[in-house]
Amino acid sequence: MKHSFLTKGKILLFLTLFFITGCDVNATQPSSTTSSPKKKEQIKQIKQIKQMERKERLLAKAKVSAQQYDYQKAITLLKKSSILKDEDIQNAIGTYEKQRKHLVTWSDNSKIPHLFFHSLIVDLSKAFDGDDMAQGYQDYMVTINEFKNILNQLYEKEYVLVSIQDIAKLNKNGKMVYQTIKLPPNKKPLVLSQDDVSYYEYMKNDGFAKNLTLDTNGNVTNTYINRKGKIVQGAYDLVPIVDHFVDKHPDFSYKGAKGIIALTGYNGVLGYRTSESDYGPNSDKPNPNIKKDLLQAKKVAVAMKQEGWKFASHTWGHLNAEKVSLDLFKKDTSKWEQEVEPIVGRTDTIIFAFGSDIGDWRQYSNSKYHYLKSQGFDYYANVDASKITWSQLGPHYFRQARINVDGLRMREALAGENEVLKHFFDVKRVFDSSRPKAITLFH
Repeated sequence: MKHSFLTKGKILLFLTLFFITGCDVNATQPSSTTSSPKKKEQIKQIKQIKQMERKERLLAKAKVSAQQYDYQKAITLLKKSSILKDEDIQNAIGTYEKQRKHLVTWSDNSKIPHLFFHSLIVDLSKAFDGDDMAQGYQDYMVTINEFKNILNQLYEKEYVLVSIQDIAKLNKNGKMVYQTIKLPPNKKPLVLSQDDVSYYEYMKNDGFAKNLTLDTNGNVTNTYINRKGKIVQGAYDLVPIVDHFVDKHPDFSYKGAKGIIALTGYNGVLGYRTSESDYGPNSDKPNPNIKKDLLQAKKVAVAMKQEGWKFASHTWGHLNAEKVSLDLFKKDTSKWEQEVEPIVGRTDTIIFAFGSDIGDWRQYSNSKYHYLKSQGFDYYANVDASKITWSQLGPHYFRQARINVDGLRMREALAGENEVLKHFFDVKRVFDSSRPKAITLFH
């Protein structure tokens, strides 16, 4: 999240000048009554204040990197400083070098879990109002309160967010190899993702955020229309909620990692109707603001990436990758690259819709894989909630199974039909009592 260090610095500087000059705002201007020694002292004090502000910003930035286990980044940042010999800088370097020695290498990169969510429900009365969408929301979504409780419990259980690229990467020869993840002995890596972050048309007036946008400080937030019809901004979905949580608990993130946002394209992205084929001037529902929406969506995507978020293809049309023909798959991928990639940038990750896959448990070798690989996809994700972790290190790719955290999975947990979620959080403490029939599930 962005901070107003510069603004605060300017205020501090003005107040300092204000009092130094005897509360005369014009005293900084040359005058015959101002002695040269006094002016020199003022300039000296101003320089000292500016240097102090620079040092505080530097130490704060290095501290966050250290808290997120990137000690090398913190140390390098401080050593490159023009005030390297400063006592506080030297003490910080010494502290981080000692703390770095206490990290241990995660023992098995094949055993890193991956949890995923859909859009979060803000207003349960709208989502669960008995219409033809209510059951789907019950099955596949979680509420904001449920998600916040899950985050707290994940943190309590010592999980740390990592990116899928932290697990494995292609080496210079194009071979996929595991990477070294160093954490304190009690910490455990975890990948997080969210599907369908397009705020689809069908979700309108059903108690969900309208889009992801930027606030006046350039931070990623949501637009939401409340019960009174008022447009408000705030943390009404997963991305800003996680951002705020990591701001409060930097040690929940490994080197700044947040999560993967899996996008389709047919309704646009991030809450903006950006699809040329669905909303362009020649479509059935032209969006007169499509150019403005494209620009805004791109600004949001850039800000999200700066905050540690990564994007993945969820196929343009939310296709079942296992069932569709290769020809249709190619057309769909081309459409994603034409309409989504210009907004979010290139991605090396595909998260299959419907929890499908392009192969069984054996290593990929079919035509769909070879096509996707030729399009730059190195990371693949399906769904498997039968176990805590499953992954596959292929010669040139990495594949990981995800666990769906939703109403279906939580109801199974409460009924004793699946225990996978208990490794991450206590479903009884999380499950929202305002859900329809929630009371009966506890009896």
